[in-house]
Amino acid sequence: MTKQVDEGLSGRNNVEIESKLPCEKSVEEQLEVMEEYTRVHKATHGMPKGIREIQCMKVLYPRMFRTRKKEDFFVGRYDALPIGFGAVTSLGGVGHYCVFGKLNTFQEKLKDPKDKERINKLIDYWVDHDVKGKFASKYNDKVINKVFSNTALTAPCESSARLSGMMLDYNKLVEKGIAGLRQETLSRMCDDPDNEFYLAVLDALDLFTECCDFYIEKTEKELENEKDPEAQEDLKTIIQSLQVIRNDPPETFHQALQMIWLYTALAGIINYGRLDDVVGTFLKHDLDSGLITYSKAKAYVKCLWTLIENKRTTVNGRVIVGGRGRKDPEAADIFTRIALDVCHECRYVEPQFTLRLYEDTPDDIFDKAMECLADGATYPTLYNDKVHVPGLAHCMKISEKEAEQYAMFGCGEMNIVGKTVGTPNATINLLKTLNIFMNDGVDPYDNVYKGDGVALKKMKDIKSYDEFYHYYLLLVDHYLDILAYSQAKSYEVMNEDVDFVFNSILMDDCLAKGKPLLDGGVKYLGGCCETFGNTNAADALVAIKKLVFEEKRYSLTEINDALLADFEGYEKMRKDMLDCPKYGNDDDYADSVYLDLYNHISKYTRMAGINNGLHHYGIVIINNQTNTEWGLRTSASADGRKNKVFLNPSNNPQGGADKKGPTAVLKSISKIDSRFHLGSVQNIKFQTDFFRNNMDKIKLLFKTYFDRLGGCQLMVTVVDAGALEDAMVHPEKYPDLIVRVSGFSAVFVNLDKEVQKELVSRTLNARF
Repeated sequence: MTKQVDEGLSGRNNVEIESKLPCEKSVEEQLEVMEEYTRVHKATHGMPKGIREIQCMKVLYPRMFRTRKKEDFFVGRYDALPIGFGAVTSLGGVGHYCVFGKLNTFQEKLKDPKDKERINKLIDYWVDHDVKGKFASKYNDKVINKVFSNTALTAPCESSARLSGMMLDYNKLVEKGIAGLRQETLSRMCDDPDNEFYLAVLDALDLFTECCDFYIEKTEKELENEKDPEAQEDLKTIIQSLQVIRNDPPETFHQALQMIWLYTALAGIINYGRLDDVVGTFLKHDLDSGLITYSKAKAYVKCLWTLIENKRTTVNGRVIVGGRGRKDPEAADIFTRIALDVCHECRYVEPQFTLRLYEDTPDDIFDKAMECLADGATYPTLYNDKVHVPGLAHCMKISEKEAEQYAMFGCGEMNIVGKTVGTPNATINLLKTLNIFMNDGVDPYDNVYKGDGVALKKMKDIKSYDEFYHYYLLLVDHYLDILAYSQAKSYEVMNEDVDFVFNSILMDDCLAKGKPLLDGGVKYLGGCCETFGNTNAADALVAIKKLVFEEKRYSLTEINDALLADFEGYEKMRKDMLDCPKYGNDDDYADSVYLDLYNHISKYTRMAGINNGLHHYGIVIINNQTNTEWGLRTSASADGRKNKVFLNPSNNPQGGADKKGPTAVLKSISKIDSRFHLGSVQNIKFQTDFFRNNMDKIKLLFKTYFDRLGGCQLMVTVVDAGALEDAMVHPEKYPDLIVRVSGFSAVFVNLDKEVQKELVSRTLNARF
C-alpha cells in the first residue's frame, strides 16, 4: 500500500523552475542509500550530534558524487536524494531531512509492492525525525503553525526552519587548507580535549580528504583510457589539484576553484560569495607566470558557471564581484572581467551573478555589465556599496569594516561573509493582513477567522485615518511578533539535532569558541523576514485615506463591501481607487504613505527580533514567485486590485501603476531608509532597442540613481516589445528567453502561467 504524506508536514520547499538533472544512480541504489542513511541515523541515536551528523554524511559521500562529465574541468557534481543531510530546501533539505513530496514521487517509480512498503517504513520513521517537521510540530503555544494550522496555504504569514544563504569564509579555506584547519582545531583541543564539536570537525576534515582520494582514483582510471592529449592534460590537472587540496592550501587558480567547489558540496552550500576576492590572486599569478592562458581561465570559469547552473537551485547560486573591502582589487577585477565575458556568452539563469558598485569601480567593468544587460543576459544584478555598507552596519549592529563584507543571497537577503547567520525563515503578506483587519479578523479569501484574538475595531466605529492605521498596525505587529518568535525557535530546533559542521568550520567564531554556529558559535546570529504586498498595501492605504477620510466619498464599510463583492456593482469606486496617487511616480502623497508603512514595519521587525534574542533581524522586500502565489490567495483590495490577482513585485510599483517613466520609478524606490532593511529588490524593464539606442542616457540614469539618489540595488530586464506575450502563445519559439522574476532569473517559458502574466504586466520602459 502506498503511503502519501502531505508536504506541509515539513513546510514547503522552494519552487523548482527547472527540473534537476536525473539522479545518476539507479532507483534500486537510491533506495539502498536512503535505507542505509536511515539505519545509521537510528544506530547513532545518543551520539554527540556533530559526530552523528558526519557518520550519516559518510553514507552519502563520496557515494552520491556523480561521474565527471567529459567537458568538466572540475569534479564534485552531487545528487541529493529525498532523504539525506543538507542545509537548504533548494538542494535536498535541512539537517537530517526527508522531503516527503519527493519521496512520494520516488515511490511511484517502484513497481514491486515490497519496495513500496520499504518506502512506507522510511516515511514512518522520518515523520518523527525530519528536522523541519520537528519544528512544524513542536512549537504550538504561540507559533504560527498553531495559529494558522488549518489554513497554511492561505495564512497571512508563514514560518519554517532552514539555513539558507550561508556565506562561508572561503578565504580562510584557501589560505589554511585542510591541514591548517586541522592544526587549528587540534591546538584548541589542547585546552578542551573532550570537546565533541572539535571531534566532529576532525571527522569532517577527514571526510573531505576521503572525497578527494575517491576522485583521484576515479580520475586516474579515466586518464588510463583517455587518448586525446589535450583531455589527458586536463585530467592530470584535476588529479594534481586534488592531490594538493586533500591536505594543503591551493597554489593555483584551478586548485582554488576545485577546493571551493568540493567543499560547498559537502557543506550543502549553494552560494559562493565574493569569489573574485577569494580566487583573484591565484588567477593573476597564474596568468602572469604563464601557467594558464586567458582562454583557459575563461574556460574554467565557464565550467564553474555550468556546474552551478546544473544544480538548478532557482533562487540561489550567488557569485559576487566588485565592491569595497577586497584584499587585492586589481587581481579581483581580472576575475570580474572574465566572469562578465562568461556571463555575456552563457546566458544562464544561474549563477546569480552580482556586481557590487563602489567609488573605484573601473569604467570598463561598468560598461561590460551594461553590455550584458543590453543583450538580455539579466545579469549582473547591480548593488550600491555607498548605501549598503553604512545601512547594514546600522541594521546589523556591526562595524562598517565588517559590513564591507556583505554578500546577498537567494532573492536579495544579506549576510556578512563568515560572520552571520541571517536566513529568511519568516514571510508576511501585508495586503492580506489589511483585508483581514477590515473584515473583523476574517480573511475574505476563504471566510476563515485569522485575527488570533487581536482586539480590532470595527470599520463603522473608526473615525479617522490615524485610528484606522493604528488598528491595522496592531494586527501587523501581532503577526510580526509571532514570526520573530518562530525565527528564534527555528534555530533552537535545528541546533537540537545538528551542528552543520562543515558550515561551522568556516564561520567566525565557531572554532575559537569550540561551538557549532547555532549553539553560540557564529559571531552574529540574526535573521530576516520577507515582506510581500508592500506597495499594494500602501496604495490601498492611500485610497482609503483620500477617498474615505479626506474627500469623504465612501465609508469604510462601503469600501469593505466592495472588496467582498470583488467590485461587482462598485465599478465607479474601483475607478476612483485606481485613479488615486500610486507609489512609483515620485508622488509625495503616495510615497509618504508607503514610507510610513515601511518605516514602521522595518523598525518594529528589527526590535521584535532583538527582543527574541537575535543579534539582528530585519525585513527584506523581495519576491520569488510568492508575490504571485500569495496574490492568487488574496482577495480584492482597496488599491483597485481585483480578487486573486498577483501582488506587486518586491519594492516596485504594481504593474502598470507607474505612469511617469523610469526616472520617477527610481526616485520613488530610492526614498526608503536603508538603515532598517536587510535587502530591498528593485526590478526595471526596458525595450531592447530603446535600451541600446539610449545606452549613454541609461548609464547616466543608473549612476544618478546610485550616486545621487542613494538607490541600493537594480535588476534589469531588457526584452523586445511583445516578446513575452508571444512567448506565452508560442513557447517553442522562445526556449532561451531569460527574464528577471525578482531575486532570481528564469527561462520565461518554464514559469507558471500566472507568474508569466505578472511579468508581462510590469511596465516596459520605452521612453524617458
